[in-house]
Amino acid sequence: MSGEAPHILIVEDDARLRDLLRKYLVEQGFRTTAAPDAATARAHMGSVAFDMLVLDVMMPGENGLDLTEDIRRTSDVPILLLTAMGEADDRISGLERGADDYVVKPFEARELVLRINAILRRAPSAVPAAPEIRFGPFRFDLKREELYGAEGRIRLTSSETALLALLARNANNAVARQEASDEREEAARAVDVQMTRLRRKVEPDPRFPRYLVTVRGKGYMLRSD
Repeated sequence: MSGEAPHILIVEDDARLRDLLRKYLVEQGFRTTAAPDAATARAHMGSVAFDMLVLDVMMPGENGLDLTEDIRRTSDVPILLLTAMGEADDRISGLERGADDYVVKPFEARELVLRINAILRRAPSAVPAAPEIRFGPFRFDLKREELYGAEGRIRLTSSETALLALLARNANNAVARQEASDEREEAARAVDVQMTRLRRKVEPDPRFPRYLVTVRGKGYMLRSD
């Protein structure tokens, strides 16, 4: 992102909530654009490169889950879902479609801002001795935080990138799940979902990972060359 405030696209069909969200996020220092439905959101995305989407799940026409899945085919823009569905399986479904996180309605506005900042934030770290980490046919550029395979760059969501970057900076050492999430058990489960998605992108057989391995009782580890 540039030095400008992050630009967030709010997609919410409830006009009152949409206006409240837009006003609150502006007060918190964000630039915002609002859309009442998926079609309007697509029109905005055709002309503006947003830093993040805050996307309602239950919308008339194309719902938020379907829109998220479609966006993920061409973009890795961070997506935070707003969902009234409280069941764990429903929330996990959103993560599997490509969302980076979710907030369950009703929610506190402060919590929403904390989640937004957590997704946008990149923790500062020392420049590693090696500019990249290699594992099998893949290489992860530690400076750019980009993953490459035999056919070029592999698209990752912001959450997948953050998790892989953390593992790459600690290559061949186990990283606890809590280091990649906050203290909520739900957040730790979300890390497990991101790991599953990463394995699908790099492992020959995700059921028996070679590179992104589970270290029993400790966490996850990237096994590098």
